[in-house]
Amino acid sequence: MTAEAADFLRFLAAERNDSPNTVKAYGRDLEAFAAFLDGYYGGEARWSWAGVDRLAVRAFLADAARRGWSKRTAARALSAVRAFYRFLNLHHGVEANPAKAASTPKLDKRLPGYLDRPSVERLFAAAEARAGEHTFRAARDRAMLELFYSTGMRLSELVGLNQEDLDLVSDQVLVRGKGRKERLLPVGRPAVAALRQYYELRDAAGARSSAGRGPVFVSERGRRLTPRAVQLAMHRLLDTVSEGRRISTHSLRHSFATHLLDAGADLRAVQELLGHASLSTTQIYTHTSVERLKHVYHQAHPRA
Repeated sequence: MTAEAADFLRFLAAERNDSPNTVKAYGRDLEAFAAFLDGYYGGEARWSWAGVDRLAVRAFLADAARRGWSKRTAARALSAVRAFYRFLNLHHGVEANPAKAASTPKLDKRLPGYLDRPSVERLFAAAEARAGEHTFRAARDRAMLELFYSTGMRLSELVGLNQEDLDLVSDQVLVRGKGRKERLLPVGRPAVAALRQYYELRDAAGARSSAGRGPVFVSERGRRLTPRAVQLAMHRLLDTVSEGRRISTHSLRHSFATHLLDAGADLRAVQELLGHASLSTTQIYTHTSVERLKHVYHQAHPRA
């Protein structure tokens, strides 16, 4: 990685407050772009960031398509290159942005996968049955499941929760989303009850951090769970209702949004709860709110 690219990544993390995942993804994209430029121009010594032209950027996108990159991955890589050149313009005196004129790959609209109400009921019934055994792991997994569905938070947000972020008296939780933006979310009563049970078993197992600080969700050794550990725990529960479908941890967030909209929740309110910067990102969930649309149709149309 060049010195300019390393500066850019530090800028993203320290000044723009981008999430660690975004910084890593942009780093991989710039490494791929630099590797392509080595081959395109005939070696590292034969090109510079200031000398890259728009034809090279277009060739990079064409090469990415030949390599089988998805349109979404290619679009993110182009976004990384554009942001990098804006940084070079401000901090390194590079005037041209060769990625500016490149066309962003048109993304295919994908409807998010989610669980319907009966599946959610079966899922929580299975989680409650396991938690009834009063084991540390079962209680913890049920608490994570309840919190995911109760708040719609992202996987990274749940993993990063600390004990001081959760207030079980006022039933709310403080989460830090993309760009380290904070938002306060309500927590439902079933989730609060599941968290209290988990806390009791966690404390009895001696896995709680001292002074009421440290991570909320931990292993039996008291260490913060990794994102992969949370995913595996949720998959064990989700497999009970998947019925061959591809249901992931993120499907709980999709289910949260879809069920709110089905019940008539305001789109702007759902946007705030999800922590979306743009309303257009939230609007995709309106396509899955078939129950709500049918209800409005039958209520309003004279010949429904």
